[in-house]
Amino acid sequence: MATRHQARQAVVSLLYAHEMGSSSDEFIGEFLEEKKIRNERKTQASDTFRQILAKQNEIDEILKSHLKDGDISKVGVVERAILRLAIFEISLGDTDRAVIINEAVELAKELTSDTSPRFINGVLGAIK
Repeated sequence: MATRHQARQAVVSLLYAHEMGSSSDEFIGEFLEEKKIRNERKTQASDTFRQILAKQNEIDEILKSHLKDGDISKVGVVERAILRLAIFEISLGDTDRAVIINEAVELAKELTSDTSPRFINGVLGAIK
């Protein structure tokens, strides 16, 4: 069974794909199956992805308010996906903030440039 970390990686990838124009239901199902995200984790990843899209405007407003110039378009696509997932999880309040921030930083280390983990940590640390 996939880990929660792997499910988060999948959500970040789906958010990235959505921004690039690929997020049909068929694509989502095939992607999760390819990544071996199944059963409970598949449902969790798919639901989280859809809920983030449904609340994306609210999430982006929170994100903009914590950026120096408030311009979300200057944030890389993968970094935006990681931040959106983390802000969504923080807003749910189901998981300790420190765990969410740590997971976001780990995702940034795996998926982005060397400077991104520090940036993501700073932005998420400022969100109360």
